[in-house]
Amino acid sequence: MTDAPDIVIGSGPAGVAVASALLARGRRVLMLDGGKQLEPEAEARRAALAGKADLTEADREAWRAGQFAGTPGQVRRYGSDFAMEPAGATLTEARGFALRSSRAVGGLSNLWGAAVLPYAQKDIADWPVSTDDLAPHYRAVAALMPVSGVGDDLQVLFPVFPMAGNSGIAPSAQGAALLARLAAHRDRLAATGVHAGAARHAVSVACRRCGLCLHGCPWHLIWSARQALPQLLGLGMVHRTGVVERFEEQAGGVRLRLSGGEVVTGARVFVAAGVLETARIVLASQPVPGELTLLDSQQAFLPMLHRWRAPVPVDQPPLHTLPQVFVEIDDAGVSPRLVHAQIYSWNEYYRRDLMAGYGRRLPGSGPLWSALARRLLVTQMFLHSDHSGRVGLRLAAAGRLRAEVRANAASGPVLALAADRLAAAMRRAGLVALLFALRPGEAGASFHAGGTVPMARTPVPGQADRLGRPFGLSRVHLVDASVLPSIPATTITFSVMANAHRIGAEAPA
Repeated sequence: MTDAPDIVIGSGPAGVAVASALLARGRRVLMLDGGKQLEPEAEARRAALAGKADLTEADREAWRAGQFAGTPGQVRRYGSDFAMEPAGATLTEARGFALRSSRAVGGLSNLWGAAVLPYAQKDIADWPVSTDDLAPHYRAVAALMPVSGVGDDLQVLFPVFPMAGNSGIAPSAQGAALLARLAAHRDRLAATGVHAGAARHAVSVACRRCGLCLHGCPWHLIWSARQALPQLLGLGMVHRTGVVERFEEQAGGVRLRLSGGEVVTGARVFVAAGVLETARIVLASQPVPGELTLLDSQQAFLPMLHRWRAPVPVDQPPLHTLPQVFVEIDDAGVSPRLVHAQIYSWNEYYRRDLMAGYGRRLPGSGPLWSALARRLLVTQMFLHSDHSGRVGLRLAAAGRLRAEVRANAASGPVLALAADRLAAAMRRAGLVALLFALRPGEAGASFHAGGTVPMARTPVPGQADRLGRPFGLSRVHLVDASVLPSIPATTITFSVMANAHRIGAEAPA
């Protein structure tokens, strides 16, 4: 049996954020996670690549090969599946539901897109906390992970985290051209509710711009929560492997039962295991009326072709393949909430997708699709959970979850309005949006999901208080996206971390 004053379940972004707040208060912290890490042979390949002064095209092709060999539905990094649990490990079936869990050190931040934005107050007006409440915790979280970006037109919509004085990573040639064209039409776009700026990233400004972002940065310059662990361990935190099956709150403490039968006890427990793992633990630990309802942020992809001639080869470094541009649609005629869009310039998936979809039907057409891929930009659009489907979660056999996807009739019309508005805006910047190819994603595909036990000002069964404590509990705090009362369209991780840090800073001793 292990005793600890505070136990944090999960080492992903929410876990390191709440642990940081607790340690800053002088609390002793034990962190438990599934313990999965990159396999030694994959780590050796990464270290060898990172040790090279310059990467050749052969080096890059070899690095990408491991990524392309993955199983459909799995997101890989470093040629490994360590960071994402396969669907069958968590769900009884995954038809129409793309969200996955992680039991890796650092959680899903090992493979995220590293896009960073705070929330706007209009999108969380019904929460029991405000952006003013979160503001100091955004700043605290920014001491744990880098936030690269510059002050621009987006600051008006997101004043809670000023970017003045920050530096960003240089965009690709296509990204820079698009930003300049959008800036030239700033006032006209703003009149239609469209605001654009350079993407913000959780990436070191020392980025090598090698173009391997989507395969795993060889130099670990894309932030992962695992990178915060040495700092937290230096402050006295203990970190060990342990998969939690359930909790039991008792007078003066909480008992955790681990998958191997071990019991761990602590004064308080902070559950930061990710929404699916947290749902599994909650459903196994206490009676839940009916089911847990997962809120989602519907995503869709909209391809666009640029009409301008690129001054340099767009498919060669220096470049990064993370989002280049953020676009926010702020118009009640489209949605009373913000619609968020991330625009990506060239990456090596474009040609592969075009060849897979069309090239096989037209023998010898490879050069055509390669040329088209070099003019292609792709927008990933996100809607607020008000306009998105929901997923009912129940506990099933062997501790897995049964997920029932329920569509939202508003998703299609709002997506169509948003796509039309975005297409009109991008037309001014020299882009042709291929509206016929708008492709909505499955439920959970955005990985912007949560709200299974939402915070409320006056919680009832199935809800939590503003400290993430489910109704009837006083020493168990849910601190990941599970407690968000809604899921805004803008990026989720920064705000999840800020809210987790807030709970850690405010939780009773």
